[in-house]
Amino acid sequence: MRELGAAAVALALYAAFGSALAQGDAKRGEYLAKAGGCTGCHTEEKKDAVPFAGGRALKSPFGTFYGPNITPHPQAGIGRWTEADFFRAMREGDRPDGKNYFPAFPYPSFTKIVDRDLRDLWAFLRTLPPSTRASQEHELRFPFGWRFLVTFWKWFFFTPGPFTNLPGLSDIANRGTYLVQALGHCSECHTPRNFLGGPKSSRYLAGGKGPDGKAVANLTPTGLRKWDDKELKDFLVTGLTPDGDVPAESMGEVVTNTTSKLTAPDLDALVAYLRTLPPLPSEKKS
Repeated sequence: MRELGAAAVALALYAAFGSALAQGDAKRGEYLAKAGGCTGCHTEEKKDAVPFAGGRALKSPFGTFYGPNITPHPQAGIGRWTEADFFRAMREGDRPDGKNYFPAFPYPSFTKIVDRDLRDLWAFLRTLPPSTRASQEHELRFPFGWRFLVTFWKWFFFTPGPFTNLPGLSDIANRGTYLVQALGHCSECHTPRNFLGGPKSSRYLAGGKGPDGKAVANLTPTGLRKWDDKELKDFLVTGLTPDGDVPAESMGEVVTNTTSKLTAPDLDALVAYLRTLPPLPSEKKS
């Protein structure tokens, strides 16, 4: 009888633990949202803008995209979504109605976020105050507003699936890989793109021009060779280069909202991964 009682207690504890995991950890999700730079695309660029209520414009060669409202408002935001809808959006790049999201939403990177982190992110988003701000329609050049065309783009440039550790890298470097490739989605701006908007894999993180046509830095050892690890981490926290200079406005916002919020171990991991990249030449300035 005692064995049966112990087994029942163990099962109850396991069920409670499993239920807690299934619900997600909103506090942990808040940290992941910072690591993912969510406010940068989902908060309007004006004073007193409501966080995560959408409206941020992203200019590109295809037109202007606007970040949507991702607060839990049932009409204006994602309040009617299920967790499965959220997973599908992040992992597959699909809307709840099955149509494609445009890859201005960086699901080619977010697809690598592991299930536990997606669950915690979802739990955090559900805690946000609902905002009635309606999401804006994108302003895209013909024919780039046709969502069915994204299906063909996905065939060439999108591989869905969560991150798995890279063989040959240390645990700390693999954590950095995950931060850069998945949550931080650094390659979305720091990897140049072809005329279809697909990333040039041979130029991974080698910089050039970002989606808005402005110059972005080369993050391979070629671009970072003059900085030691401490200088690089100090920059990611303070936004000041070793020479006392400041980055461009877009990177300055990334430092303020994202990299400066990372824990010391995650900063160490991020730098460790960048040091493992093959050095690639920077693009020649025209």
